[in-house]
Amino acid sequence: QVQLVESGGGLVQPGGSLRLSCAASGSIFSIHTRSWYRQAPGKQRELVATITSGGMTNYADSVKGRFTISRDNAKNTVYLQMNSLKPEDTAVYYCNLVLRRYFSDPPMNHWGEGTLVTVSS
Repeated sequence: QVQLVESGGGLVQPGGSLRLSCAASGSIFSIHTRSWYRQAPGKQRELVATITSGGMTNYADSVKGRFTISRDNAKNTVYLQMNSLKPEDTAVYYCNLVLRRYFSDPPMNHWGEGTLVTVSS
C-alpha cells in the first residue's frame, strides 16, 4: 500500500504565496514522475506541474513563472511553491506519483486525496 498525504492548502489573499507538500509512504521501489494537478469547481482536473526522476520540469502555461515544483528524494516528498496567487488558482490540488512498488511491477498512478487552495480577498 502506498499513501500520499498532502498538506499546505488554505486561504490566501491574491498576490500571496503557499507551499504545498505531498509525502509518500509505503512500499516504493522507484518513482518515475511526480506531479501536481488541480480541479476547480465545475471544471476538469488539469495538470499543473510535473518533475521527472531526472529532474526535468514542466508547467501549465497558466502557472509558468509563478509556481515551482521540487522534490526531496530522501523524504519521498514533492513540493509546489505557489507565488503571486490569483483567484483563478482556487482549486483542490492533488499530487500524483507514477511509481513502481516492486521491481516486477509496471509503473502505476497513485493519487493523494487533495488539499483545497482558496485565493480570495
